[in-house]
Amino acid sequence: MIPKLRTRFNQGFTPEGYAALLALLEERCGTRVDYRIAETPVFVPLPLLEEMAAAGAELTHWLMGNPAYLAAARQAIPAGYRVAGETAHPHFLTADFALVRNPAGVRSPAGELVPRLVEIQAFPSVYGYQDLLCSAYREAFGLPDTLGSFLGGLNEAGYWELMGRTILGGHDPENVVLTEVDPKNQKTLPDFEVTACRLGIAVVDIRSLEAIEDKLHYRDAAGRLVPIHRIYNRAIADELMVRNIRLPFDLTHGWDVEWAGHPNWYFLISKFSIPWLSSARGLSRPPADRPVVPPAVFVSDFLEGDGRAELAAAGVSLPLEAGPETVYSELLLKPLFSFAGKGIQFDPTQAQLEAIPAERRAEFLLQQRMHFVPTIETPHGLTQAEIRILYLWPDGGSLTPALSLVRLGRGRMMGVDHNKNQEWVGASAAFFPAGVGR
Repeated sequence: MIPKLRTRFNQGFTPEGYAALLALLEERCGTRVDYRIAETPVFVPLPLLEEMAAAGAELTHWLMGNPAYLAAARQAIPAGYRVAGETAHPHFLTADFALVRNPAGVRSPAGELVPRLVEIQAFPSVYGYQDLLCSAYREAFGLPDTLGSFLGGLNEAGYWELMGRTILGGHDPENVVLTEVDPKNQKTLPDFEVTACRLGIAVVDIRSLEAIEDKLHYRDAAGRLVPIHRIYNRAIADELMVRNIRLPFDLTHGWDVEWAGHPNWYFLISKFSIPWLSSARGLSRPPADRPVVPPAVFVSDFLEGDGRAELAAAGVSLPLEAGPETVYSELLLKPLFSFAGKGIQFDPTQAQLEAIPAERRAEFLLQQRMHFVPTIETPHGLTQAEIRILYLWPDGGSLTPALSLVRLGRGRMMGVDHNKNQEWVGASAAFFPAGVGR
């Protein structure tokens, strides 16, 4: 996206440099990285990153200030997953953006590269690992110090100070744990290890926690029972539900523990918000000449309410007829609470929509399909990028965009699991020209 920097990187790329990148990551993570790392970072103008960061923050603040939305979202939390002690705000937020071409007649000049929201989620991402990836790219390929990676005016020291405040909340690291289901066998283990090492906390299988009266405990390496004062929660509710995992403690009980990343926020700010943000019942629309939220409706509204008319009015191209074989090529079918792209369906048919039981149709949305623009020149052709803004929100602090994460792909799906057996695709990072902000 910055031609001079792209050309310079491509001309200087060597397989040896890429091998050095992978070796640095494995050495510094202390474990193997089991998903594909892209051969290249991306070079993005800072104003474009800041535009995405501002949009994600604005949408989040609106959602949190809308009682009707929060009440509806809270009702959508599945039984058994409404956790006590909900915090006043999420501690973590991610907002994913596609880069698309501005249509003719919407804004001058037509064809400008603009961001569109893919989804927004109040759940942690690979915050620790992503910092390490940025530094590894910088070292392996000799990127200059004039290229920044941190957002919000942060540098590396400030980033980790903010991470520490957000995760630890002032507690002794011994009494703070990172919890996940079977963490040693998760692809995000490198992030767990980096975070644990930097902050001095334990990584614990959430299924191993022990409840004594109103307190939760874990066993340290010596087998000693240690009380937990704060949980950095990485256990995804979707995985717990799909695998029908029964925890040794009742999530809904009012435990004497703090959550860094309270489980309720996984549901309260999620894909459930997209129809609200894109419709008249939600946010007063973003400026008509540059809407950042693509049109979306719940499947229940599409089949039984005004959803079809709402999408058509928003400019989504829909077939005139709606027979069983009708294909909606401009829509994506998404389950509301899945993670990492699971369950997303391209080109849904009317029959497939109607096959969803009526009582479950509100658990799915139809969102306008965004056509990612391939903008990254690589030896294997133009590649497209999805950019995620990572935010931190410590207790007593403010929502802060801190770093970005990039996925590169040439397929219909952008997740690293969907771009296997290809080169110059996968997990990546964004750099921007700046004298400060490393």
